[in-house]
Amino acid sequence: MAESTTYIAFLRAVNVGGRTVKMERLRELFTELGLGGVRSYIQTGNVFFTTGETDRAALTRRIEEHLAAALGYPVPVMLRTVEEVEALLAAEPFAGHEAGPDVRLVLVFLSEPLPAGYELPRKSPKGEYEVIGADEGTAFVVMHLLGGRMSTNPGAVFGRSYPGQGTGRFLHTTAKILAAAKKA
Repeated sequence: MAESTTYIAFLRAVNVGGRTVKMERLRELFTELGLGGVRSYIQTGNVFFTTGETDRAALTRRIEEHLAAALGYPVPVMLRTVEEVEALLAAEPFAGHEAGPDVRLVLVFLSEPLPAGYELPRKSPKGEYEVIGADEGTAFVVMHLLGGRMSTNPGAVFGRSYPGQGTGRFLHTTAKILAAAKKA
């Protein structure tokens, strides 16, 4: 029998913009795919599961197709293993930056690496965000609240030149997601 891997599925476009899905239903949809130990964390589309499947791209497509068919709209899925998220947080990608009343630290999980030549760090013209770094699967974004509000979606800061999808999670929330995923 193949060794089982625990994945965290970071879903984009769940429970935003009038698209509502209960976490119980989301867990059912993942279970229908034959994935094991399916659990979720908060209402923003974070699902944990185990599988022996080794082709991550095929697994991602299968999940996305199933969710689109069942929900009636596309739901981009960014899969990461527990170990990958653990390593990401251990690397302290926001060293030298601190969250505060007007600053949010956001991990944007990417479906594709950033394009070659995407210069970092990169600040937005209005100063609402700064992409301070990235690895192959995640961009590290410092959001500056203007008037007490985030004025842009952190998952969409790369514009039309980026061929993939992204979904953002606050740094502190990602740590909580990881802790929940590690529980048996």
